[in-house]
Amino acid sequence: MTEEKLKYYTCRYDRPFKEIFLNEKNKHMLKDLLELILKVKISKIELRPNERNTENLNIRRKTYDALLTTNIGKIEIEVNANNKKHIHPRNMAYICDVYSHHTLISEEYNEDTMIIQINLSYELEKNKKPISEYKIKNKEGDLFVKNIEIIEINMDYFVNLWYDNDKEKIRENKLLVMLGLDKEELEKMSNEYMEVKEYMEKLDRINEDPIFREYMSEEEDKRKIFNSELREARETGLQEGLKEGRKKGIEQGIEQGIEQGIEQGIKEGSNNKAKEIAKNLLTKNIDIKIISESTGLSIDEIKKLK
Repeated sequence: MTEEKLKYYTCRYDRPFKEIFLNEKNKHMLKDLLELILKVKISKIELRPNERNTENLNIRRKTYDALLTTNIGKIEIEVNANNKKHIHPRNMAYICDVYSHHTLISEEYNEDTMIIQINLSYELEKNKKPISEYKIKNKEGDLFVKNIEIIEINMDYFVNLWYDNDKEKIRENKLLVMLGLDKEELEKMSNEYMEVKEYMEKLDRINEDPIFREYMSEEEDKRKIFNSELREARETGLQEGLKEGRKKGIEQGIEQGIEQGIEQGIKEGSNNKAKEIAKNLLTKNIDIKIISESTGLSIDEIKKLK
């Protein structure tokens, strides 16, 4: 019997990123990475405990990941390692929560501390810039508030530097390049850069941790179940909608009726199936905002299903 090859988790996943970079022992790694991204000099980093440190893997942080003391002032940051752009609304909800928390605990309303979210994003548009900065402002460019910013890193750009063998840019951006590489490529890169070797040693350590692997397996299982049920909902909704649409169209006897019936049938069939999926996901403690974004149901509709 052949030994099953275990999956190797890198910082393309959010959990490994936070296990490594939000660890008190690895502050120097976080400092180097953030100075590269933010173009500031950091003199102090205060970390917020991540989920593992709460001894409950299902609890998500409600505040920032780290508070930085820099040459331009205080900066609260929230870092997300994610794969696709469709989770932008979720990340926006996170940074708004961070901003709200900062405002509520302050003695006065001020903009002295920058609130910055950094998204390490994959599968963006091909013409997307390596690093994009977003702020809240009007069409004329006037800022609504000056102390909230979202920085999106186009990780595919930095990964491609490695495959294009652009040695100069790889050297300048090695900390971003390494975050997107798999185990085999990391081993090659670690032969050239000590920072990458240290990073891979940390990855090896957490990948050997049975508690970490159990968490990752559970998360992947939830994701696969969610995707499967979502696909089933779409397919079932389409079939039921076509059937109902044809029936309504025939009764009306005109082409317009057929089109309207199909459209209404698809809508009704999909909505019913979406509610079934939402009920199931609620039992698995999936975040209600994620359920809403994925099923198309409003948060109020989902709450009524509890």
